[in-house]
Amino acid sequence: MAKIFTYPITCSTNLGFNLRSSHLHLRRILFRRSFTLSHTHSSCKNWIRRFVAMDSSGTDSAKELHVGFDLSTEEEYATQSKLLKEFVNIPSIDKAWIFNSDSGPQAMFAMSQANLLANKRRKFMLSGHISKESNQSVNFHWAPFPIEMTGASAFVPSPSGLKLLVIRNPENDSPTKFEIWSSSQLEKEFHIPQKVHGSVYVDGWFEGISWNSDETCVAYVAEEPSRPKPTFDHLGYYKKENSLDKDIGSWKGQGDWEEEWGEAYAGKRQPALFVIDVESGEVEQIKGVPRSISVGQVVWSPKINGSAQYLVFAAWLGDKRKFGIKYCYNRPCSLYAIKFTGVSSGSDEPKDDANQAFPIHNLTKSISSGFSPRFSKDGKFLLFLSAKTAVDSGAHWATESLHKIDWPSDGKFTESVNIVNVTQVVNCPEDGCFPGLYVTGLLSDPWLSDGQTLMLSSYWRSCRAILSVNLLSGEVSRVSPSDSDYSWSVLALDGDDIVAVSSSPVSVPEIKFGKKVLDPAGKPSWQWSNLQKPIFKCSDKVTSGLLPLQFKILKVPISNVSECLTEGAKKPIEAIYVSSSKAKESGKCDPLVVVIHGGPHSVAPCSFSKELAYLSSIGNSLLIVNYRGSLGFGEDALQSLPGKVGSQDVKDVLSAVDHAIAMGLADPSRITVLGGSHGGFLTTHLIGQAPDKFVAAAARNPVCNIASMVGITDIPDWCFFEAYGDQTHYTEAPSPEDMSRFHQMSPIAHISKVKTPTLFLLGTQDLRVPISNGFQYVRALKAKGVEVKVFVFPNDNHPLDRPQTDYESFLNIAVWFNKYCKL
Repeated sequence: MAKIFTYPITCSTNLGFNLRSSHLHLRRILFRRSFTLSHTHSSCKNWIRRFVAMDSSGTDSAKELHVGFDLSTEEEYATQSKLLKEFVNIPSIDKAWIFNSDSGPQAMFAMSQANLLANKRRKFMLSGHISKESNQSVNFHWAPFPIEMTGASAFVPSPSGLKLLVIRNPENDSPTKFEIWSSSQLEKEFHIPQKVHGSVYVDGWFEGISWNSDETCVAYVAEEPSRPKPTFDHLGYYKKENSLDKDIGSWKGQGDWEEEWGEAYAGKRQPALFVIDVESGEVEQIKGVPRSISVGQVVWSPKINGSAQYLVFAAWLGDKRKFGIKYCYNRPCSLYAIKFTGVSSGSDEPKDDANQAFPIHNLTKSISSGFSPRFSKDGKFLLFLSAKTAVDSGAHWATESLHKIDWPSDGKFTESVNIVNVTQVVNCPEDGCFPGLYVTGLLSDPWLSDGQTLMLSSYWRSCRAILSVNLLSGEVSRVSPSDSDYSWSVLALDGDDIVAVSSSPVSVPEIKFGKKVLDPAGKPSWQWSNLQKPIFKCSDKVTSGLLPLQFKILKVPISNVSECLTEGAKKPIEAIYVSSSKAKESGKCDPLVVVIHGGPHSVAPCSFSKELAYLSSIGNSLLIVNYRGSLGFGEDALQSLPGKVGSQDVKDVLSAVDHAIAMGLADPSRITVLGGSHGGFLTTHLIGQAPDKFVAAAARNPVCNIASMVGITDIPDWCFFEAYGDQTHYTEAPSPEDMSRFHQMSPIAHISKVKTPTLFLLGTQDLRVPISNGFQYVRALKAKGVEVKVFVFPNDNHPLDRPQTDYESFLNIAVWFNKYCKL
């Protein structure tokens, strides 16, 4: 970071020199040296500000430069911000549904778009009628405009599509609002006060909002009401709970501390299960669920032969220690079922069994992980995903498996439930073959019309693919085109037809319609077509910026194949290379940005990223590296990394960079590196272990020192597992030997060699990698004279994804890299 000088200035109207001739000189003093006015009188400060904004004629241009900016930097900010804003405006599809009506299938898309001014995501709905022509073509007839859903936290259509539930979570102490809409108007509105429950969970993890089959009730997960806190009067005396004294001059004590669920769950302590009657608005918390578990992902069991209906849900233990759960699939969880007979009417004569605590049944005792429950169409099977490989090994995410259990038609559960494996974990996939399941979730209704074929989206090496899984045979087939390097995700099903979204690093998402066809042998496949009117309309600037871009997936041989590795860990890694055809025509390489994903057990798929597309469009090539340890390449490769972080993953990235240089795809003198979280860990490792490789770096909430992180992060177990490679070393009290190992495997161990100018982007609310971790590394770099620049976002947590933060981050990354690559 540039040093800041403070110059005392006498507040006098006679400065003793000619203003016009000295204007440029003083401007340079003030801004190139990041001049501050902290020691000057306020009236003099105002005069100086007006003075430096004068143009060469001495007139006030009403233009004020930001501290730390020179003229060229400010001009670049002005230019780059306009283009970045065009990319930020591109909307995203959050969910989609298809309903049958008298006029044919209707599609409804829940979408969102960055609202920079409000620093929130603007949510809206777009609908269209699906027309299937006699010539097998498909047309979507879109509504003329989307409808904004102001203040909506979630919208959930009923199974028939005749009702829409809209949930509006409170901002402060106001009630949660439930709205029931029909096709023409608002039918019902209920306000649920905080004493009943807090915000409804809409996070995609604990989230579970489910209509029952006759559309009279909705089950959902919400924050349990806060426990009462002690009250003290104006003298400091404790007031009994039943005290009739007025509250004048009293205050609430803090009460017992309750642990939260870590990163992204500030204020979230106890997700609990509720049901609302959509006719009366009566809400009931389901009794019989112990507070030692946190519930989520609730669904209704089918009604079979008049038997009682059950609520089935996933639950996580949180009685001893709530480890951070966001992005962490290695938290043990089980599927439970509890009987439901109805919501109490609130009258003096409650229904039979209403408010009664029924026994709770653990359906997955024999397996360490079970989540995303879904019933088969005929109600005979309960299907679910499992991350038992992650739970049993300790990796925060690993290869998943799919399982089923027989659902008792009489509603009676046996002591032990037989769990059948539908898909197995794949350790070492053959080239081009199924690499295992890596699923982020299932559709609410994921079944084709045969009732036994499940459709889902999963990572497949460096892509995302749509797969079909036969519930009976376990056969897995790739439904999205096998020759496509684009990423595909299923959005909704229309019988046997599929509505999906497809994108690549150089093309914005497109809605695709897949029509099921049968070959002569009766084997199904899907014919894909584009919709006539794309949802994602881009400005001319974005279109022209993306037009010359191209990408390919590089196979990169690993450098340590002679080491004792499993077969799957010896195979080449992949890197996505994005470049411009203009650079190829000129015979010169554009500056290369090496992009490293976090995790480490995550993946950077071949899909559209607004931020990375923006960096590409301004003249950078990209090398997006999926090092060993990434998802989508089989369990052998993933499990080869723990115990070797800071070494094997660093070598993999350097191998990818050297491979690109050897292929003539990169200019060795103009390479930068960008990463966040574990990607920031690798970024700061790389500038220490390869100090001459990169001309500039940018790190977003990076792990810089595991030794200082382990005692303050919400996932201390991650530190032990990635450092040692197993779970047996974990302890709440690390030993000196542990701390020494953590330090040796951290970027800060190589800080003496760092000389790369580095930009840091840090979030104050980050519980995963607390901000002190980045500050320690920054201060160490500054102490040795390395150029650094730091941006701190006071209201952001680990992802740094609030609209203004995301926008400002990548604007500064672009300007920082341009400065050293001289675009």
